[in-house]
Amino acid sequence: MATEKWSKSIDLSHHLSDLANARTMSPLKGLQKYFGRENMIAFAGGLPSTDYFPFATVSADALVADSFPLAVPSPPSSSPFSWLWHLFGSDKRTERTSRIVVPKAPSPDDGGLNLSVALQYGPATGMALLQAFIQDFSAKVYQPAFSDFTTLVHTGNTDGWSRVVMTLCNKGDTIIAEEWTYPSALASAAPFGVRVMPVGMDAQGMRADSLRQLLSEWDESKGHRPHVMYTVPVGQNPSGATMKLERKKEIYDICVEFGNVIIAEDDPYFFLQVDDYVPKAERTPKPTVAAKDEITHFLGSLAPSYLKIDYQGRVIRLDTFSKTVAPGVRLGWFTCNPLFAERLERQGETTTQSPCGLGQTLVTKLLQNWKYEGYIRWLRGLRIQYQLRRDLFVDLLSEEFDLMQSPGTRDQSAWNGCTVYTAYPKARPRGLLTMSEKSTIGAVRKPLFSFVPPSAGMFVWVKLHFDQHPMHRPRGEEEEETLEMQLWTALADAGVLTAPGWFFVADKQNTPTDPNVEGHMRMSFSNAEAEEMKRGVAIFSKTLKDFFKN
Repeated sequence: MATEKWSKSIDLSHHLSDLANARTMSPLKGLQKYFGRENMIAFAGGLPSTDYFPFATVSADALVADSFPLAVPSPPSSSPFSWLWHLFGSDKRTERTSRIVVPKAPSPDDGGLNLSVALQYGPATGMALLQAFIQDFSAKVYQPAFSDFTTLVHTGNTDGWSRVVMTLCNKGDTIIAEEWTYPSALASAAPFGVRVMPVGMDAQGMRADSLRQLLSEWDESKGHRPHVMYTVPVGQNPSGATMKLERKKEIYDICVEFGNVIIAEDDPYFFLQVDDYVPKAERTPKPTVAAKDEITHFLGSLAPSYLKIDYQGRVIRLDTFSKTVAPGVRLGWFTCNPLFAERLERQGETTTQSPCGLGQTLVTKLLQNWKYEGYIRWLRGLRIQYQLRRDLFVDLLSEEFDLMQSPGTRDQSAWNGCTVYTAYPKARPRGLLTMSEKSTIGAVRKPLFSFVPPSAGMFVWVKLHFDQHPMHRPRGEEEEETLEMQLWTALADAGVLTAPGWFFVADKQNTPTDPNVEGHMRMSFSNAEAEEMKRGVAIFSKTLKDFFKN
């Protein structure tokens, strides 16, 4: 559908917080539009002289866009992991790079991409060339269903979400979130006196029926019905679930029906959507896609953004370069309706002002060098890299444990509808059994933990079967430390750091599970190299087995 045929966003000004309504344009920032005018002599602002900037040029050797392959290689029969060791340990001298250089001096056709502009005070909207790229990118990739969408830079999604809270929430308000969710998002909202109300989950993340029940049965004694939802719909943090378009439509319609809920779509893992995990013995090469269809096929394989069905402009999408370029550039962007963008811009003017000029310059120059097609090519290769890492991590678990597959049930909440892998101690070969083991060979082995290979993102969400632990206690029986934290401490002391499950509970007063019966932890496969990953999984295996024995 052509953009000009889409309707504009509706009036959502009643969602603005008291703080957002009180904000006016920063007086000095209001002069910004005059600074770039030709022959303007600026006596107004406290801008340092560019002569005193100590950087004459900034340059970098950037990887080319097609640095990573687009196909998952088939493992050779000689060694189940040799292909991945080779991949992770590739010779850095073979990297292909392209030189990017940003000079200090402006030139007529540089579009402001110079250090005199980048290192100076800048507008909260970001550098003009970067702003143009992300506006075009969002239109092509996310295809918002309202015509007047706009984009605005921020310094990463944590900053973006904090601005959303300040722009839409008053003290005493309640936000909606998945029952397990990203803890920093809750920590950002808590100091503003904003509470959280959890919604049940299944294989796709937030459940529509649970959301409908929450909103339709809302108790006004708890305050106003929530009008802001925080959600991570792709690679849900921590569960790794990915929400399909049909579920997004259900949830969007409920948000329209009940109280005009605004959806804050925190989507850092959007381009890290991967194929279903297949045990290594069953893997086969995937067919190649015709070159002319590669971009269309790639984008079509991704679960669409809420923006694609947002015909009213009630979605605030949060994107970041942290997972696709580097966290240290501290750069991301909003896509939303123009009213919210203007209020978010006012918020940024007196806080972060604008992202770091050096970070903006390098990312903008990189994207200018790659162009849209090159950046998409980079994202495609990046997705394969994270799929390889996820597969290696699960493969290593299968080397240490016997993994049994079973369908997830409604009782398993976030895994309802998934293929669940449950880990048992490995069965010893019959010839190595002791007399006592032979006498109990018919006994059923007890499960240690379960997990679902994530469909996106960087984490495996592990459920620990503490009901099988000799020291487990039911909810209500107090002790100094939960079994979840006892195991976490034992792993940390052994040299493996994981994130304990209680970090991710949306409502700390009413946890969805008892950490003495059903503990959790989030384990990342995104950073460790192959040797480290193998060693870490071995430590996890030994520590866990010892913990259950003792």
